[in-house]
Amino acid sequence: TQSTWGTSEQRTVGSPMVKFLKGGRVVLVLQGRFAGQKAVIIQNSDTGNTTHPYGHCVIAGISKYPKRVHKRMGRLKITRRSRIHPFLMVCNHKHILPTRYSIALGAEFKGKISLSDPTKRKASKAIVRQVFQRRYYAGKNKWFFQKLKF
Repeated sequence: TQSTWGTSEQRTVGSPMVKFLKGGRVVLVLQGRFAGQKAVIIQNSDTGNTTHPYGHCVIAGISKYPKRVHKRMGRLKITRRSRIHPFLMVCNHKHILPTRYSIALGAEFKGKISLSDPTKRKASKAIVRQVFQRRYYAGKNKWFFQKLKF
C-alpha cells in the first residue's frame, strides 16, 4: 500500500522551513536564571559557530520589571520604581518560546551589542537599558514591560 502523504522526498521538495526567529521577535525564556522572563531576539544563528555549535540567538530581556507608580509618589521614588534592569545572554533555540509579537528595533542595536569580553558586555547592557527605558517612558509596547503572570 502507498502512503497518502507520499515519500519523504516528495514532502520536502516544495516546502522549505520558514525562518521566524528573526531580530525583534519577542520570546519567553524557558530555562536558566531568567526562566519566565520576556526577551527580544537581537541576533540569530541557525547553524551555530565554533563557540556555540548549535542553533542559538543573542537575546535582551528584562530581569526586573518596573514597579507600579502612583500620583502621590515623589519624583525620586517614581524614577527609582520605573527603572528597568535588563539582561543579555546567548540562548539555545530549545530554551526559548517564540511568541507572535515582535518589536521593531531597527538600527537601535545594529552592530552595538557584543558579548565577547566583560567591558563590551557592560557597555552593551547599558545600551539595552537606555533603549528599553526610552521605550517604556514613551509608552510603546506596554505589554512587554509588564510582569508575566502565570
